[in-house]
Amino acid sequence: MSIPPRSLGEAKVRATRSFVSREVLLPAQLYIHNEVIGGALLCLASVAALVWANSLWSETYVAFFHETISIRFWDWSISHTLKHWINDGAMVLFFFVIGLEVKREFVHGELSSPRQALFPGMAALGGMVVPALIFVGLTFHTSGNEIRGWGIPMATDIAFALSILALLGNRIPGEARIFLLALATMDDIGAILVIALFYTEQISWVMLAIAGGLFGLLAFFRRLGIRNIMLFIIVGILFWFAVLKSGIHATIAGVVLGLLTPAYPWFNTANFDSAATKLLNNYREAIKQGDSDRARALLGQFEELSMGTESLVERLERLVHPWVIFLVLPLFALANAGVVLSIHTLESAMTSPVALGIGAGLVIGKVTGILSFSWISTRLGLVTMPPSLNWPLICGIGFLSGIGFTVSLFITGLAYTEGELAEYAKIGILFASILSGAAGLIFLRAQSSNNS
Repeated sequence: MSIPPRSLGEAKVRATRSFVSREVLLPAQLYIHNEVIGGALLCLASVAALVWANSLWSETYVAFFHETISIRFWDWSISHTLKHWINDGAMVLFFFVIGLEVKREFVHGELSSPRQALFPGMAALGGMVVPALIFVGLTFHTSGNEIRGWGIPMATDIAFALSILALLGNRIPGEARIFLLALATMDDIGAILVIALFYTEQISWVMLAIAGGLFGLLAFFRRLGIRNIMLFIIVGILFWFAVLKSGIHATIAGVVLGLLTPAYPWFNTANFDSAATKLLNNYREAIKQGDSDRARALLGQFEELSMGTESLVERLERLVHPWVIFLVLPLFALANAGVVLSIHTLESAMTSPVALGIGAGLVIGKVTGILSFSWISTRLGLVTMPPSLNWPLICGIGFLSGIGFTVSLFITGLAYTEGELAEYAKIGILFASILSGAAGLIFLRAQSSNNS
């Protein structure tokens, strides 16, 4: 991801008045929004979790993330382990960013036109259906709960996939990145629906009604044009708490909040230019007359006018996204990727229908589903493939889509409780994601070399 122009502009202004801003914070913008660095940090956190869980201090790994933390609100209280707080609390920010991205794409981006959205939509559908069918086929004969993990191989880790695509630089056309982003966005929507519909606990209708009332309040704020971020944060936290206590997975609250966020600015460029020119002339006149109170009032108007040119979706996405990439996702990986890789566990995983189903679903099912659904829908005339793309590129992107790391691990925690099945699922995810990422990188590199 390139540096958001708004963030870069703010950093440049701060750099004129602060040595730290100029020498540290401004250069840091190049790294904060770098997809490769974000993916590398996620990878490092995963490796750290594996090393910790398989070291002499493995007991401390389990004990640390299973430490109970309690928070009380009046007569209500929440007590969860640190791992649950990360998965049910911190990951809400991750799904909130997904909601913001989905909203932006549907309003302004590649999914804003039904014709533009249809091709990656069909590809994403194939990339979800085929892996799930492969998993069900390999676990259907089992007598236990293995089949509950059918949603695990449906997911695509957009952070890892985009970071690997970024390694290829200009050798891959920009449209390929847009296609992957649109496909992964559709994939995220599918994963969210799966979590909401099939991995929901027993419902508390009272808390669900409270959540519905808070949702209505947020929608009412939006209708009135209230865009105070602090007000949205307070009501949003209460909404998350109500969803958490209702039995529906709390991360759905993050998605809903993202989708509720206004995607249009108050002022377009023409309105801003006209109003800003008038305010600037009045400000100069006030300064000339020595009217400092009026000058400060005009500066306040100018500040509000300037902020009104950026939609709340854009502002929150550029502010929250770095926290998700550099804190939430590495913390999630550290808490969830720590699987014990003993010889016995690996041997058992190699014959486990769960690990085999996830591995085959991600490595084979993803690319097969994306290619087949794209090709069939194109041949039937339902969709039109963008002229800048070709089938080898789509095949390479299909391999990258088999990196299911973050969301796959998340669904694993919902499908299986702590135990052998969860361990086998994590092993399948880890090895399948590595194979898919390597296959995608090699395939796309070879494709770019052939075209050069």
